[in-house]
Amino acid sequence: MTVTVTPVFLFNVEQAGLEKAELWDAITERQLADWEAEWLPELFKYIQQLHRAGVHRQFWPQSRQWNWRRKVEVLQGMLSHPAFSILCGGITQGMMILDLTSKRCRLDGQKGQHMVYVEFVENAPWNRPELSNQPRYRGIGSILIRAAIALSNQEEFKGRIGLHSLPQANSFYANTCGMTDMGIDPEYEGLRYFEMTPEQAEAFIAKGNQP
Repeated sequence: MTVTVTPVFLFNVEQAGLEKAELWDAITERQLADWEAEWLPELFKYIQQLHRAGVHRQFWPQSRQWNWRRKVEVLQGMLSHPAFSILCGGITQGMMILDLTSKRCRLDGQKGQHMVYVEFVENAPWNRPELSNQPRYRGIGSILIRAAIALSNQEEFKGRIGLHSLPQANSFYANTCGMTDMGIDPEYEGLRYFEMTPEQAEAFIAKGNQP
């Protein structure tokens, strides 16, 4: 596997400054090992804290049952499902899997057009504000969404992307990314569906990487 690594920068919250990071156009064994050895124990610790505090299960991280190794193994080598990851500080900080072929736009004005569908995207547990009072890094989600837009442009989809959002991320997609909230999708686990137009994609890229 040939991996392209692009220099990017994340905002280090503790140091209140930018830190050099790497955007990989793949999820390799290195990222999966980080997920198993670093992400899962940290996520379990947060869930224990929520459980002991009496927080109802519906407010626990919805991605807690995701198995990134299984997802990658199923889609391994499929050109229709490219993946991206971000490394910083020697560890994986975020991962994303895309779908280039099976989804079409729903939004009026671009209905039926090709788009890049964001199938799975997740930050490391220590970067998620709903789990940590002080996230370690910020800007991961924005960089991954920009990567999805860039691939959409490369595929001549004009920056169009779409995704179903877990509830904790609704505000990010609506407010930070400026995507169109198309409401609850009853045919997709009751999750909200968001879509980005070419104009919204241009506006998001123009404002730069906002943490």
